[in-house]
Amino acid sequence: MAYAAVISVVQTIERLLNSSRILLSPPSLNIVKSANQELKSLKETLKKLDGGSKNVSWKKVNALDARIREAVSQFEDLLESMVLDQIVSQSDQSDASSNFSIDLQHLTQDVDFYMDSMKKMEEEYILELQKPLTDEEDYDDIDTVPDLGEKRSKMVGLSEEFSKMKDFLTNSSDDQHYVISIVEMAGMGKTTFAMELFQDPSVVSHFEHRAWVTVGRKYELDELARQLLVQVDPDTNLLLLEGSADKARYNLYRKLKDSRYLIVLDDVWDTQVWDYLSCSLPYSAGRSRVLLTTRIKDVARHIYHPAFFNHNTIRLLSREESWILLSQKVFGEERCPPQLQKAGKEIAANCFGLPLVIVTAAELLSKVEMTPESWNKVAEEKDFVFMDNDAHERISKVLMPSYEYLPQYLKPCFLLMGVVPQKHEIPLFMFRDIWILEGFLEPNIKVKQTMKDCARQYLANIVSNSLVMPFKSNETYPSTDKDIKTCLIHTSVWHFCKREAGKNKFFHVLRTLDDGLDEGIKNQRRLAVHNNILFGVKDVYDSIEDNCASTARSLQCYGRYHEYQVPICSGLRLLRILDVRRIRFYKFPMAVLKMIQLRYFSLTYNGKLPPSISKLWNLEFLIIHRHGSIKSGGAAQSHEPVEIWDMQEMKHLRIMGSRLPNPNCGSSLKNLLTLVGVNSGICSKRILKRISKLKKLGIRIELAPRDGSRPFNGLNRISRLRRLESLQCIVVNPEVRPEFVAPPPPRSMFPSTLRKLRLSGMGYPWEHMNIIGSLPNLEVLKLLCYAFQGPKCEIQRKKFLKLRFLFIEDTDLVELNIASESLPELSTLSFKHCYKVEAVRWESGIYGGKIEAPLCNPMIERCLKELKEAREKRNASLMTGVSAMPVVDADGNVHMIRYIIDEHGNFKIIISEEMAAALANP
Repeated sequence: MAYAAVISVVQTIERLLNSSRILLSPPSLNIVKSANQELKSLKETLKKLDGGSKNVSWKKVNALDARIREAVSQFEDLLESMVLDQIVSQSDQSDASSNFSIDLQHLTQDVDFYMDSMKKMEEEYILELQKPLTDEEDYDDIDTVPDLGEKRSKMVGLSEEFSKMKDFLTNSSDDQHYVISIVEMAGMGKTTFAMELFQDPSVVSHFEHRAWVTVGRKYELDELARQLLVQVDPDTNLLLLEGSADKARYNLYRKLKDSRYLIVLDDVWDTQVWDYLSCSLPYSAGRSRVLLTTRIKDVARHIYHPAFFNHNTIRLLSREESWILLSQKVFGEERCPPQLQKAGKEIAANCFGLPLVIVTAAELLSKVEMTPESWNKVAEEKDFVFMDNDAHERISKVLMPSYEYLPQYLKPCFLLMGVVPQKHEIPLFMFRDIWILEGFLEPNIKVKQTMKDCARQYLANIVSNSLVMPFKSNETYPSTDKDIKTCLIHTSVWHFCKREAGKNKFFHVLRTLDDGLDEGIKNQRRLAVHNNILFGVKDVYDSIEDNCASTARSLQCYGRYHEYQVPICSGLRLLRILDVRRIRFYKFPMAVLKMIQLRYFSLTYNGKLPPSISKLWNLEFLIIHRHGSIKSGGAAQSHEPVEIWDMQEMKHLRIMGSRLPNPNCGSSLKNLLTLVGVNSGICSKRILKRISKLKKLGIRIELAPRDGSRPFNGLNRISRLRRLESLQCIVVNPEVRPEFVAPPPPRSMFPSTLRKLRLSGMGYPWEHMNIIGSLPNLEVLKLLCYAFQGPKCEIQRKKFLKLRFLFIEDTDLVELNIASESLPELSTLSFKHCYKVEAVRWESGIYGGKIEAPLCNPMIERCLKELKEAREKRNASLMTGVSAMPVVDADGNVHMIRYIIDEHGNFKIIISEEMAAALANP
């Protein structure tokens, strides 16, 4: 990971050059600038090895990459240690806001040595990229390069997907599935699935010509055309085609032009293959098919055309299908002995549905004694496949091409996702913050791309390479490549990340005592702890400080929540990222204040921050979680120290249940972008003036018992934040009293720049919903816990013109009426815990988006679904009058639910008074 190492040291140097508190003497300034220039040149050279490089010797390149990484890291350690020593020596004699004078002239010879070394390695790197490939070892999928004449084992599972795909291939009346793609991660069995289709008797008899070519990463375009031609026309004389690439393509076109054919392009890695061969594959409506398998979604997107393209994925195997495949591979045609089945099914489940891992597990299991004791022992070891070095190596060999195909700038972003424990849902925002701090994100300045959009694009690119799986979508972008909110990483890919990162000193995971004490931890740059109890073991604590004191830049704890305070490794003096939110602290860990290089600090702590927190003057992210709920019954909450206003680098501040003090004269958080968890006192003129760049604000409001008024005074000043894009206003302990009518929210509470708004417990009457509807840029609106109250909501004309996502939870709403020309961009309407909703009306006609109603009146949920389906079927021709549908309740009783649709497409659910009363009290 030389590229990541270079990014790190370049970022270190630029922070030195741009720091408001570090003063470099002229000689030192020249030394640092010269080094920065050389390192930036090296960075651009490393970027040239992108994912499409197929004719390089990866063994030699990786060996050279390791040498560059080691030299760059050593230089960074030397530079940061010298700067830190001088800062510490001056801190004892200065106040919190003093500047530091840094002299680096003693580094002159070291800088010259390292720069000369890196210059030579850069030249070697360039030469290596230019060399032709000689003896590079190929990496192939486990079922790649099949023998077309070989009798293969029967495919397991995916019967429904197989039938659907076979129908696509053989349906002659369907002219919209000319090209069919199968896109999935390595080891999913794409080739096996395609071969099963290719050799299916009904497919064989349907096509006059069939041809299969395995492309792979290293191919010759001319040879691909010749391979296809020989299969289509066995009498072809290849000698006559030598020296002319166009002859093979022309003859292939002539042979296929008036016939029904099936062409399989297996394991395609780039778009050049399709661009070259497509002119030789004539399109004939409803007759011929091209089946393409690939790991790269962008390859499939490149050939997309709505008139003749069908994109498909194949899922992971179910637990039962996994067991069938494992049993088949271990026992063949014989049945598994009954006494082994329970353990065998558990072993199959531990493979998490990936055929590659299941087949590898079967190979290992075949060598184990066939006794319940032996199999139970294997079943207890969740990662037994990856504990075998040979098996792990074979799996890594299959996954490696997907990793190598990534551009250099994406590799560190992808590997860093492996620090999270297996099977954990990974939220984008968590890695976005770390990617920013690590310097991995490089927004496109030409299109004014933000860091947030850049992170979203990076994750989309990693997903496109089938290395992680999208899990949840973003409300703002429900149908684009930027829709990923959280993702999952398969256990096989997780182990690959862990292995690759360890080899490259990128990060190291501690899960057991052995992980903390072996050589693997030595000189690691990043540490991830998956067992927080380890911090209570002195040997592990000492091992971390002895082996990583001068190298570790990141320490993140992801183990189970630990309720007892444990010591912090204060000896990690160069640490930049410290995430210990999974450990409960009863006293503030004062040892952290020695880590003045910290830029990210997250912990769980209920107390007040010490005034000396300002010693962490490099801090950009400060996240304080609270254990237990924070409810003071309206009593004044404690102020955080006024010294927090001296932390000039602060960009993201989350302090749940706290009050920020008024700043001293002249103090400001001029770089603050996110402020979450504070009370409404933040809305004073004095404070808002000092956080003018804020983009996200989260306010928590507590009501005093039986408070007749609403403590919302000051919220009208929020509009002073001219750049605010996201606003949360949450009443922590709301009291819902229908007899009390809250005053309308002031229009100035909502700046016109808002894109996301979340309100909870405010108790506003629905009639004031249109104030929000006038916001010109609002895209996401979430209304929770009686944010608005009352039985009826009337949304006026031309409101919510950009809203994409509307979520309403826990309300007494009965009727929602939406006037024409409102909500034109809405893609999702979601209700939750809305037991009284009876009617939703759209005056403008059909609503074509998604409607969700989880944990609501089941009859409403069913009715909304059926109505939406009915509208989709009839399109513009609307039914009118009264209709009915049967709905079964939780007790098995059948109810006929009636609904009315008028000529404008408005609908109303008709429920009897008895049923309405029952629904109101579920």
